[in-house]
Amino acid sequence: MRDLIEINVESYSGYKSDETPRCFYLNNMRFEIKEVIDRWYQADPKPGFPVSDYFKVSTPDDKQFIIKHEHKNDKWYLWLQG
Repeated sequence: MRDLIEINVESYSGYKSDETPRCFYLNNMRFEIKEVIDRWYQADPKPGFPVSDYFKVSTPDDKQFIIKHEHKNDKWYLWLQG
């Protein structure tokens, strides 16, 4: 089972907006992103799976997270695996 929690993200905008996340906020805590380990793209919209970018990131304390950016509604989510 996977759950999504909406988060606020500060991102780098290069050739497109919201190109790469730089940090995110969860429960009023700021998590700096040290590295984008992997990224992938959900291009084929299906029910419950809109067009999105996914980022596997690490923080300076070596914790890893998966962040989802939905293009249509311009929202960011932390993807929790349970």
